[in-house]
Amino acid sequence: MSHAHSHDHHHDHDHDHAPIEAEDTSSSDTAILADALRMVLIEKGIFTAAEVQDQLTLMEGRSDRNGAAMIARAWVDADYRDALLADGAAAAQALGYDTKGTPLIVLENTAKVHNVVVCTLCSCYPVTLLGPSPEWYKSKAYRGRVVRDPRSVLREFGTEIGPDREVRVHDSTADMRYMIMPKRPKDSAGMTEEALAGLITRNGLIGVAEL
Repeated sequence: MSHAHSHDHHHDHDHDHAPIEAEDTSSSDTAILADALRMVLIEKGIFTAAEVQDQLTLMEGRSDRNGAAMIARAWVDADYRDALLADGAAAAQALGYDTKGTPLIVLENTAKVHNVVVCTLCSCYPVTLLGPSPEWYKSKAYRGRVVRDPRSVLREFGTEIGPDREVRVHDSTADMRYMIMPKRPKDSAGMTEEALAGLITRNGLIGVAEL
């Protein structure tokens, strides 16, 4: 497994940081304009209402529940786990999730290593498996700070990584995506695959949360 885009940081320091916050980008005016434009394009025959609905259905299928299902399968199926760590895109395809030809590296959190994902240039992100990227993931504060001081950023998400664990930051690109395999909870023995998937959050798949 390649870690060519990985960064390892351990330093902690006290000074002011730009907070990791998600801006409110919602706009009812924008939504109204989008609806109006869609109707005009349908009336002009640029595309059909059925094609619009097909695209909406496709977009609605992009969810962090897809990534959670992959991790839960890996927790209960050793062969799938090996396949997932060897070739994330192929393992996603095996469960019916299309990564659109973009390679995917799945990184396993362990007792010794905690991994976290960022895209320092823009917002590269496995949308099919994690759903739409959160606003904070695209913010300049997160993209800049998590590389320099990941432990401080993780604390802001309520995630305290002990000094005995290495923190590795992995930089996504247009040609490579990352997803995290959180550590399986010790008290989860006997849980169904579906129940295990329910434990896994989008933040856990990005690495800003343990699970």
